[in-house]
Amino acid sequence: MSWRDNLIKIEPYVAGEQPNKTDFIKLNANENPYPPAPEVLDVISKFNGGALKKYPDADAKPLASAIAERVGLTRENVFVGNGSDDVLALCFRAFFNSDKPVIYPDITYSFYPVWCDMLRIPFETIPVDESFNINAADYKRPNGGVVIANPNAPTSIARGLDFIREILDANQDSVVIVDEAYVDFGGESAVPLLSEYENLVVTQTFSKSRSMAGMRIGCAFGNKEIISALYAAKDSYNSYPMDMVAIEAGVASVKNEEYFRATLAKVIATRDRLTKELRAMGFELPDSCANFVFAEHKDYRAKDICEYLKMRDIYVRYFSKPRIDNRLRITVGTDEEIDALIAALKDYIK
Repeated sequence: MSWRDNLIKIEPYVAGEQPNKTDFIKLNANENPYPPAPEVLDVISKFNGGALKKYPDADAKPLASAIAERVGLTRENVFVGNGSDDVLALCFRAFFNSDKPVIYPDITYSFYPVWCDMLRIPFETIPVDESFNINAADYKRPNGGVVIANPNAPTSIARGLDFIREILDANQDSVVIVDEAYVDFGGESAVPLLSEYENLVVTQTFSKSRSMAGMRIGCAFGNKEIISALYAAKDSYNSYPMDMVAIEAGVASVKNEEYFRATLAKVIATRDRLTKELRAMGFELPDSCANFVFAEHKDYRAKDICEYLKMRDIYVRYFSKPRIDNRLRITVGTDEEIDALIAALKDYIK
């Protein structure tokens, strides 16, 4: 037996391509095209670097308190971690420990099966319908946990609270995670349902709507027992996941609601214009509730369009996966970036 037999054998998550250059338009990672709130930049520029000789607050209490106040919860209902990917991975570790399979859609965030494989969690995927909708009735079956991204990625489709409530009512013996990475762009948050369902966990991120993907801040909401289990998992894995700069910058972001709303409005307006332009060119795409669109052209292969755009230094996301291999996920950029994208697509179609 070789030591190689003991190495982990899983298919890792693959992020959007990160070109090793600066002069290009990056629309493949669902990043926000606008900078964080001015107060965030102020915190970073004035941070006392000498303080880094000390450990940060292990539970990021200042940030958890600021988030709790904004959403109308107590700090005991909030967990903060190193990006929502870290938070979700801890959720999988903390909540999915039965022999029954965790269930989630077949077309959704592709990190879910990676965590299941790594943590040896049994899972089953449930097909979305032909319009990429998740049907609540399909989740009325025995399981060890439920994960729903709402709005879903990469489809951009959001469902209302009646849909989430139907899933919760049918799964009162399992933890139900609602992944709300894109909720601020048009979805309806399930946070108000926390007072009704003890088994509900809601996760969110600062990477998208708060323009802080490079800072790595994520959070989870749940009842005190749920959040305590998350902290126990965190303290058994990494006691200090949030650094001092991230904690202070996160607080500054939460406190500037006006800038947050203004940035959202700009992204949504550009998204709606992009949707209209794409449909005029013959693309089919659902109404998006995220900061990206999920588009298909019946006359042209998505992979070919993606390669053509890359030659024009415009990067979008192509998935070589069943059911979605003729679709492009296009992040909403600035108006100037989207103008360049639209012009390139018109040239391609001509």
